[in-house]
Formats: sequence, C-alpha cells, structure tokens
Amino acid sequence: MQQARVPGDIAIAHPDCLFIGGRWVSSQASGWIEVVSPDSEAVVAVVAEGREADMDAAAAAARQAFDHGPWPRLSPRERGALLAKMGDYLAGRAGELAAAWTAQVGTLAVAAPFMTGVGIGHFHRAAALSKTFVFDAPAPSEVAVHARVLRDPVGVVAAIAPWNAPFGILAGKTAHALLAGCTVVMKPAPETPLEAYIVAEAAEAVGLPPGVVNLVCAHRAASAHLVRDRRVDKVSFTGSTSAGRTIAVACAERFARCTLELGGKSAAFVLDDFDIGEAAKILAATITISAGQVCTMLSRAIVTRTRHDQLAEAIAAEMARIRVGHSHDPTSQMGPVAMKRQLERVEGFIAQGKASDATLVCGGARPKHLNRGYFIEPTLFANVDNASVIAQEEIFGPVLSLIPCDDEADAVRIANDSAYGLSGAVFTHDVDAAYRIGRAVRTGNVGQNGMRGDFALPFGGFKQSGIGREGGPEGLMAYLETKVLLLDGAPRR
Repeated sequence: MQQARVPGDIAIAHPDCLFIGGRWVSSQASGWIEVVSPDSEAVVAVVAEGREADMDAAAAAARQAFDHGPWPRLSPRERGALLAKMGDYLAGRAGELAAAWTAQVGTLAVAAPFMTGVGIGHFHRAAALSKTFVFDAPAPSEVAVHARVLRDPVGVVAAIAPWNAPFGILAGKTAHALLAGCTVVMKPAPETPLEAYIVAEAAEAVGLPPGVVNLVCAHRAASAHLVRDRRVDKVSFTGSTSAGRTIAVACAERFARCTLELGGKSAAFVLDDFDIGEAAKILAATITISAGQVCTMLSRAIVTRTRHDQLAEAIAAEMARIRVGHSHDPTSQMGPVAMKRQLERVEGFIAQGKASDATLVCGGARPKHLNRGYFIEPTLFANVDNASVIAQEEIFGPVLSLIPCDDEADAVRIANDSAYGLSGAVFTHDVDAAYRIGRAVRTGNVGQNGMRGDFALPFGGFKQSGIGREGGPEGLMAYLETKVLLLDGAPRR
C-alpha cells in the first residue's frame, strides 16, 4: 500500500494531507502523486493527490476567508508585516527548499540556492512594497467635492505554478496576492509539490487566518476544475502557451481575471563589435542553465552572415567542454531535463532539426557515459531558417538555433517573426545600439550581453508569451481592482 514520504533532507510534516481552511486534512480521494528523480528515474517522494472535491473545499475556504475573514480588512502594513515573517521563516528553511528543487527537477545542487533566494525575496519585497504602494489616494474631480481612487483586492486567487522553477514562481504569485488582500489556493505542478508544502507551513507558522492560504496538489483535471470555479476571481498561471490558452478561454467565459506568463523563443543579437569567443562562452553557458528549461532562455542566436560560421565553431567548442552529469555532482555543469516526457519532447525537436536544412554542429544525443536518467547533450544547430520548427517552437531544452542575418534591420525582423515575445538580449558594447534594438524588439524583457532579469521589476511577455506582468508594483496591480469614490466631502478616517 502506498505511503506518503519525502527525501530525508526535507522535513515536511504532513505530506499525506492537503492544507485547506487552516487545517491539514486528508484528501477526499485515495490517490497519490509520485515525484520521480530525473537523475535516477526512481520515485523520491509521494504526497497526497487532491481531486475535484478537494478543489471545491479549498475554493470554499478561500471564499469564506475573503468574504468574512479579517485578511482583506487588515491594513497593507499589517499584511506586509506577516509577509516579512513568512520570508524570515522560509529563509530558515532555504536548504530544504533548494534540496527540493534539485530532487524534483534535477537542477544542479550548486545552483539551486539562487532561485530559492529569489523566492524568499518575493516575500520580503512584498513586505517593503506594503509601505510605499498607495492603495487609497485623493484625485482631482470635475463632478465631486472630493474624489478618491482605491485599490481593492481582486478576491480569491488560484495560483498555478510550473515545474521548472516551482518555488520562485509560486512565491511571487502568493506574496503579491496576499499583500493585495486576496486569499489563495496554491496548485503546484504535480511533478514539483514539495516547496508548496513548505509555503503552506510558513503561512501556518506565522498565523495567517484560516483559509487565506490553501494547498491542493493535483493533476490536470482537478486544476481545470479549479480554474472554472466561480468562487475563484482570478487565475495566475505560469506554464505552456497551450495550457495558458485553455485557461484564458475558461476565464473569459465568466469574466474572471487572469495573469498568464507563458512560453518564449527569445533571441540574442550578436552585433559585429562583440567578440566571437566571448559571445560563444555566454551562449553555451546560458542554453545549459537548468538544461535549457527556462522560459526566458536565449534559444535563438542571430548573427551576421560573415561571422556565422566562426560563431558556430566557437559555440561548438564551448559546448564540448560542458560536463553533463548528475545534479549532486559538484563537477557537473548541466544536469538532466526534468522528466521522461520532456526528454522525449527535446529529442523529437532535435529529430525535426536534423530533418530540416539546418546543420547539426554538435550534440543531439544522450551522453554515452550516462545510461540512466533524463540526460541530453547540449545541442547546436547552425544555418537555421527562422521559419523552421526548431526556430519557432519552444523546445525547453539545451538546444540553440544559430540564425544568419544580413544586417541589424534584418536581425530585428527575424527576432520579431515569432509567435512569442518574452525576453531577449543584445550582445554589444554599444549601449546606444542595445537601447535601439531593445526598443525595436517586441518582447517584454531585454538584457545587454546576456539573459538578465530583475525580479523586483515587472516581468511578462508580448504576443503568445502571455498577458499581464508579475513583480514590482505592476505585479501587485494584477491582484487589485480599481475603485473610484465621488464624495460631497472628505471622509474622516
């Protein structure tokens, strides 16, 4: 008979339960979610699986807490103080959070503390924002003696996180929703439930009112049930564009609010003033971060035709030096992809690249020294047609497409010829050129000389990369509704 369990370096009190209405409760079904290690293909954790009835209970608890509980009626500073305590609590468990990411996804153990710190930082940044964001302000009016613009919480939020960066993304959604005064149902990806348990334990430890934070781990059917629940006022989802499209339709049918952070096919411009060797080192090191499973990944590199072959040769040389290995091996520079289906997806795209007119320069196969686990070699295709599948589809693996261009205008055209618009980079030592190209590219984030992001600033995409922004004041606004009061005099408050 199946029993709940977690890795020995992660202390979760109730992996056999769901967190609903301020209590750890048994699932109304009898299923379990198994977490498989991408390093060994062995089951490393088992937690309770929620079904539709559990989602109903969580939505009801969150609705009750929002409509009748104290949380939305606390001042922003009061909520911020509790968020700061949550951040402190999570900081005390940073090692467990990092270990969970590595165990579930295969992220290198030496790299895991970075994203763990990002997730903890979301709570501390939200606490700081509680002191500066204006939730209630006077405004000039032509029809009233006194007018005020208020920012009210949107209501019950379904926070649905992906598997590639589960804690950092779930923490950002939860912290901003809570600061706004919303109540939350957390729904982590079934492949990565462990960090969400620790967030729920943080909410319990600092004394958040019952129902303010709820946790139901579940598969797709129960998640879809939650999205359609009329007690849920907003869905915040990070994941694939195809899943985001389904969620957007479900929300539109009942005018629920949604924030969608979806796929990307981000382009890196390598301008002629930038050293070929330096560009190759950055591009090879970037495409292998988390085995390429990053939504902002620079998976297309665009370079002038006269320098294309030289850059291809240099990138291949750098990729050959990258050591692919197990996530806990300190000498590994790239670990496995997260799961079997993801490995098969990457291999399918590599096969399509081989069948195209592109040139497979290096990689494209499983490493010969690793006969178990979901490993794939860093892969470079050169002479890629931007209209091809490997240049247009998000592969979500360590596969880089090198695309030749005629000049800067042609490079911008190629970059914008994409259904996505999430991120990008301009490799140049000319700040004016970086600014000029950054303005011309239709994407939500552009960094000079690398894949860069600031989690205190708004993040999101153009086109099929999503709707709305997360992070910073703009991210908080996504969980607020705007209300105007037109009064015959100033209120005494």
